[in-house]
Amino acid sequence: MALEATGICKTFSGAQGELKALEDIDIRVSKGEFVAVVGPSGCGKSTLLRILGGLVAPTHGTVKLDGRPLLSPQRRVSYVFQSVSLLPWRTVLRNVTLPLEVAGIHGDRCAVRAHEMLSLVGLDGFERALPHELSGGMAQRVAIARALVADPEVLLLDEPFGALDALSREQMNIELMRIWQARKVTAVMVTHDLDEAVFVADQVLVMSPRPGRIRAKVVVDLPRPRTIEVTYTEYFGAMTRKVREALGLQAAG
Repeated sequence: MALEATGICKTFSGAQGELKALEDIDIRVSKGEFVAVVGPSGCGKSTLLRILGGLVAPTHGTVKLDGRPLLSPQRRVSYVFQSVSLLPWRTVLRNVTLPLEVAGIHGDRCAVRAHEMLSLVGLDGFERALPHELSGGMAQRVAIARALVADPEVLLLDEPFGALDALSREQMNIELMRIWQARKVTAVMVTHDLDEAVFVADQVLVMSPRPGRIRAKVVVDLPRPRTIEVTYTEYFGAMTRKVREALGLQAAG
């Protein structure tokens, strides 16, 4: 098991007292698997993702990476957030090299690796561009390249395409599947888009309202590689309905 969380609970303390965000969550993610997490706003999806990556400590419970406790951020785990947070004064290339530089890797080795990742995400020729010269989708591709440049074992994505328009989001989902297929990295993505969740994932975890619990696990056994045409199939519709029903939502119309 690549990533395993057992008995995860998280309580925040503040001026208004204690707020229980997560309660008794168990997650198993196999090596190379893509898992999507959906749930109502405020259910603790992003908190759970940060706990899975060692950014936030659970109040109770344990997270293990390849069987070993994950107690703090590690280079083996990378993140892509909705806010790309590119450094505006650095070129595209130097934004991608940043994790390698932090790890003490410089020079030709660093540049070659960054060029490889930019090629993977389809940004050949944009190495010298600055962030303000990029579209939203291009900036997110840079963020994905930056997350992958250190060759992580686990990729955590928190609403990575939430700020994009519908057409750009659809295209980025297709690109994400192509990139994930090429890298075979273990991935967990938080999203509020049910179609997106079913399209990208092998398994969709449905969370309850706060305190967040895993309400249902929906296995999506659509063949890979996936193209947008799969979203027009009866099976895809059945899977999205299953996720919707697990959330307690009524079908549209």
